[in-house]
Amino acid sequence: MDTLAIFGLQFVLSVTVFGLLAKWEVAPRLAKLSQRDALFWLTVPHAFRHVGMAFLVPGLNSQLPPEYFAVPAAYGDLAAGLLALTTMVALRLQWTIAIPIAWLFNVVGTLDLFNALRHAEVVPSFGATWFIPTFIVPLLLVTHYLSFARLLKRG
Repeated sequence: MDTLAIFGLQFVLSVTVFGLLAKWEVAPRLAKLSQRDALFWLTVPHAFRHVGMAFLVPGLNSQLPPEYFAVPAAYGDLAAGLLALTTMVALRLQWTIAIPIAWLFNVVGTLDLFNALRHAEVVPSFGATWFIPTFIVPLLLVTHYLSFARLLKRG
């Protein structure tokens, strides 16, 4: 199996596992929570998106990914992570603009992930950063999906 096929298989299987866990375990528990509390917990994994800055670190990649991928991926993740932190604070402190901030974070965060995922040609340059798109990104996509479902349900 070549590198891209392995990458694709791992990505799809991770999305599948996280999706099933979300459907069977997470969604039923979140349904019992208020919108703000549910969105808070769905935002928590995104507060660690600063990990995406690893795409700019030479020793963590077999070779540095091309700048057209690495810079937007790294700084997009950083921006999404900072928006996630802002969303968490806004939800926890019950700011009146908490839900609009949650919308902004989810739109920006999802677009950032889709932008990075369209660059499959950079996969061979991943070293230790391989775990980000094959494990963390699927989790983030599933939590964004659950967040949008919750935001739309109440909207």
